[in-house]
Amino acid sequence: MKGTKLLLEIVAVAVAAIRANALRSALTTLGIVIGVGAVITMVALGEGAQRAVEAQIESIGTTTLSINPLRSRSMGVSTGQSSRMYLSDAEALRDRASEGLLVAPEVSSRQQVTYLRYNSNLEIFGTWPSYFEINNYTLAAGRLFNEGEVQGRRRVAVIGSSVADELQTPPEVLLGSTIQVRGIIFDVVGVLEEKGSPNPWQNPDERVYIPVSTAQYRVFGGRDYLNGISAKVLDPDGMDAAYASIDGVLRREHRLRPGETADFQIRNATDLLNTFAETGQTFTFLLAGIAGVSLLVGGIGIMNIMLVSVTERTREIGVRKALGATRANILFQFLIESLALCLLGGAIGVLFGWGGATLMRQVWNWNTAVSVDSVVLALGFSAGIGLFFGIWPARRAARLDPIDSLRYE
Repeated sequence: MKGTKLLLEIVAVAVAAIRANALRSALTTLGIVIGVGAVITMVALGEGAQRAVEAQIESIGTTTLSINPLRSRSMGVSTGQSSRMYLSDAEALRDRASEGLLVAPEVSSRQQVTYLRYNSNLEIFGTWPSYFEINNYTLAAGRLFNEGEVQGRRRVAVIGSSVADELQTPPEVLLGSTIQVRGIIFDVVGVLEEKGSPNPWQNPDERVYIPVSTAQYRVFGGRDYLNGISAKVLDPDGMDAAYASIDGVLRREHRLRPGETADFQIRNATDLLNTFAETGQTFTFLLAGIAGVSLLVGGIGIMNIMLVSVTERTREIGVRKALGATRANILFQFLIESLALCLLGGAIGVLFGWGGATLMRQVWNWNTAVSVDSVVLALGFSAGIGLFFGIWPARRAARLDPIDSLRYE
């Protein structure tokens, strides 16, 4: 009981000392507030990106494949040159690859899209109707274009969910209306549900989907090569057979001899998204590390102020020791002050970080998620900084000689 009373008294003295210098205490914790707020925000960005990737994997599925030309590299750096893939490759895969394989060519380029007086630079994406099934797209309204419209090079378009916002027009107004792509008129026949993407530079919701034949010969000026080919294995147990079948068909199409290095690559969509997630995580750690420097700077500020406080309160320390306070009591008092400053700064920093993450999500539509683990980690790190940078000033205060302290002016 006596020990508890003494502990409460020490805590009360420490809190009173902080309140006596409220402005200085607030400025001292500013470094901790900025550091914790920055760390929480950066980790929230990384966590949000990770969750978006996981949602993307679930929406696409683990049996989706991406077949792309192999880009040549020199000393580990891309030279910008690559092999080519053509519509005939996609047709060969559709006709001769193993059963249970859906195939769709991909050709895309950013073009100016106009509706009345509104315009925006959007990605025009040429493909087959099977592309929507491969990537699990769903219609919000209207219909998809069909094989007949692909064969006839019809000027029909299916728009992503964000295209209407880009053209500042409600989607129900765009559906059934005409838009212009490079001055070419297209009928909008369908609007897709929101898909979302962890990659802000390739957002499927901001695409205008048109038949691949129309894209190649009407919009892209006779461009005959593809960006790549999408494929989906309907039976998950047939992934290995599908890889072998795709490899065999494309080798024959590209006239590659046995043992010759392939000029294409086949990748699982999960691998692509995981690679993106790992890259995003690396940048998150980098940014969080940079933000963590603010915490160290804040800790140094805490130590500096505590050393000043020890000097200012030398006489007070002498009086407390003369009245029976032990070294442990003095040490604990100053540690409590340092710890309280850091935890207070950490708590305010968490609020700022949470507010910053919320602001980025609501204003800029960035994927952010504040996890409990990041909050606990930030507060724990703040407490650790308070203890680490508070030990030296606390030990210095505890070692003061009571006689010399009482004589101090």
